[in-house]
Amino acid sequence: PLLAVSTQDPSVSLFREYLRLKTVHPDPDYDAALRFLDRMAEELGLPIKKIEVCPGRVVAIMTWEGTNPSLKSILLNSHTDVVPVFQEHWKYDAFSAFKDAEGNIYARGSQDMKCENIATKMCVLSLFVDEEVGGHKGMETFVKHPEFQKLNIGFALDEGLANPGEAFTVFYGERNPWWITVHCPGSPGHGSRFVENTAAEKLRHVMNSFLDFREKEKHRLNTSECFTLGDVTTVNMTMVKGGVAYNVIPAEMDVSFDLRIPPTVNLQEFERQIKQWCKEAGEDVTYEFAQKHMNQNVTSTEENDPWWSTFSGACKSMNLTLEKEIFPAATDSRFIRAVGIPAIGFSPMNRTPILLHDHNEFLNEQVFLKGISVFERLISALASVPACPAEA
Repeated sequence: PLLAVSTQDPSVSLFREYLRLKTVHPDPDYDAALRFLDRMAEELGLPIKKIEVCPGRVVAIMTWEGTNPSLKSILLNSHTDVVPVFQEHWKYDAFSAFKDAEGNIYARGSQDMKCENIATKMCVLSLFVDEEVGGHKGMETFVKHPEFQKLNIGFALDEGLANPGEAFTVFYGERNPWWITVHCPGSPGHGSRFVENTAAEKLRHVMNSFLDFREKEKHRLNTSECFTLGDVTTVNMTMVKGGVAYNVIPAEMDVSFDLRIPPTVNLQEFERQIKQWCKEAGEDVTYEFAQKHMNQNVTSTEENDPWWSTFSGACKSMNLTLEKEIFPAATDSRFIRAVGIPAIGFSPMNRTPILLHDHNEFLNEQVFLKGISVFERLISALASVPACPAEA
């Protein structure tokens, strides 16, 4: 009798091995990731440099030098960390990289974004560590580091999103993440009385102002055919704090919001609106930011831009349909654009539901393998962009 032997592409094997590393918050195993990258660099014959930008936060840089090292370099940026999982909602162990009969590989990080780490393994790799907790101890710090300046970067490719249809989504800008907490002080007292000027009354006013605005933005998105999520401001109430006992009226209550603001919004005017909401809520209502990203740089998608024309031209040569959007969340690209470097968010995953941070995150192996061939063509084209007259 014939014995059927199932073979797996070596890139898929490497991908699944990488997915099994538990680089998951709140305690990611970065050491395991660095050992994996060391081995990858050795197999590729590429030098690897490690820079500790903050205590316990290491940036690993693999470099593949071209025939003309004086030209600008291409940064392929990836993060190694992944968000937590709720295992009870998963079909399979979220870190087993289980592959089903259809070739779907289930694992946390299969879309966000260990797929790109492996898909770009034959090219220059720069892998960053803490993007999933804001990137403040990773890319935001690294762009100010002398080693970053030495890289002489002309253009960066970073993470994108899957697209359920035939097209591929490309992101040329991002919404600004603002994480804000509003403090509502008030008169304390016994729970049996009608106390005036309570924290809860002010809290209700603040919540209504933010959530009424949320409804207006949701309505704009739902009634416009030309809008995507990246074109509107999302508002989500994420934390409420206050109180010590059932029968004690608290002296202060706090409410926190996650705001994502598109680059078309005047940020100074928007903050003035927040100040007005707080003023209307009552006396002594204040706010503070845990995160307040102000840079609104976007990357040119004009055909006369050499980087974009090369990127879009390479995609056209592969018959890829591109859909240009503002990224709805936040990636390391915002720090790269903030220092004046053009960056595109692109993950070649079409015919794939968007499942980053979701239960049962998966990527089909054929989509993954096609992505490798797309990156090969793209990176080859981008690495051949000639120097602009000023550089020459």
